[in-house]
Amino acid sequence: MEDKTITCRNCGKSFTFTVSEQQFYKEKGFEHEPVRCKACRDQRKTGRTGTGGPRQMHTVTCSECGQETQVPFKPTTGKPVFCRDCFNKNKDH
Repeated sequence: MEDKTITCRNCGKSFTFTVSEQQFYKEKGFEHEPVRCKACRDQRKTGRTGTGGPRQMHTVTCSECGQETQVPFKPTTGKPVFCRDCFNKNKDH
């Protein structure tokens, strides 16, 4: 394996797909090489709401501790919603 130069699908700039990145992709079972540079990938990740803007956050009360928090989804009536700490504590169970 050797470093590969790829042209970003979004901005058209060249970026290097390093040997270590290629090994990571292979270990994870990814079948396709990246098509966007890191800056464009990061920008795309922050705007995954379908509108290209920042995520809409919803203020909720944690079902476990009662703390007010924000979540990146519209809560469904009747289903518990947790703050980050309670979610992390419960996900191990």
